[in-house]
Amino acid sequence: MTVASMLGEIGAIGADATRGGYSRPGYCAVDRELREWFEGHAIRRGLDVERDANGIVWAWWRPPGTTGPAIVTGSHLDSVPGGGGYDGPLGVASALAAIDLLKSMALPRPIGIAVFPEEEGSRFGVACLGSRLLTGAIAPERALALKDAEGDTFADAAARDGLDPARMGADPASLAGIGAFVELHVEQGRGLVDLGHPVAVASSILGHGRWRVSVDGQGNHAGTTLMQGRRDPVVAAASMILAIRDLARATPDARATVGRLEPVPGGTNVIASRVDFWIDLRHPDDLVTAALVTRVRDLVDVIALAEGCTATVREESLSPTVDFDLGLRRQLRAALPDAPELGTGAGHDAGVLAGHLPTAMLFVRNPTGVSHSPEELCEDADAEAGAVALAQVLGDLARAPLPEPAATPS
Repeated sequence: MTVASMLGEIGAIGADATRGGYSRPGYCAVDRELREWFEGHAIRRGLDVERDANGIVWAWWRPPGTTGPAIVTGSHLDSVPGGGGYDGPLGVASALAAIDLLKSMALPRPIGIAVFPEEEGSRFGVACLGSRLLTGAIAPERALALKDAEGDTFADAAARDGLDPARMGADPASLAGIGAFVELHVEQGRGLVDLGHPVAVASSILGHGRWRVSVDGQGNHAGTTLMQGRRDPVVAAASMILAIRDLARATPDARATVGRLEPVPGGTNVIASRVDFWIDLRHPDDLVTAALVTRVRDLVDVIALAEGCTATVREESLSPTVDFDLGLRRQLRAALPDAPELGTGAGHDAGVLAGHLPTAMLFVRNPTGVSHSPEELCEDADAEAGAVALAQVLGDLARAPLPEPAATPS
């Protein structure tokens, strides 16, 4: 089957009539339907399918005679609210198509596909939750206590989804069984459009994190409370958001976004008593990111005081800048000599895994350059080119000697 035809099968799952695009949060009915779609395709291809304690679905192609650490690919199936149809699913469908291309070959090592849950963090607030649990980047106690917008804990949602919360956490044995991980993803920018290429090799991922700002004021009646003396957290939050925008504009290569704001209680004729908003902050230099966070905290305190409010800033997730494994990138460039190298400002499970095993990424052209939006696009011919490139890379890696482990300092 083609990548486009597989994606067409899930074209109605999670379609969002209000926002447009797709809303596919993790650990819900839509997520289960997507997971069953993938598992069905994997089983029909004769792959061994399992779901681990952290909710990651693995599909293995282990022909007789294959030994050693596996070469693994994959991505995710969840989305941001109102997201596009390619961010995540393109990598999963391309992995299945690559297996179709590889199955006629005799390869010495197994090939695996991983589908990571809650990559976007749109439900529980922490991106790449499955891969963070797998690698120990987040403590299971903290992960299980996370809550969604309805107050439902991740522990409860995972248990309803058939997982045992007590078994979640770092799994070094599974990581040791992976020789290399290559994630294919739709490009979330215009690099390939401007270069005129369908596929690129990733060089790096920008450091990024999420911070929750809670501004507390005085709730009151919109009609009886005079403007003088109000302690309105919405006004304070608005000034904070503008100041954060200006700070990012004044810092070369910084990106700051507030895409979610929740007033409490949220009535039209009510002065809010509290506002929560979330900052997504990114920069290629981790020291600059840390300095920006410090300046944001100072700005928030000053603005809150000026409006008679109080405020707290809490880190929800932080991922340092990732430079993908140089040796693995060289192998990908050798397999795809015409492919350019591109960095990305978007986070991925491959970036979380990079601290534990050799990882790499392939990007496939997005003619709109738009992502996390219904305008995200990948043309059918480029999707097929991506699957062919992925198959080429996986086959070459499965046949190549694994790199020697780095020497341990004495």
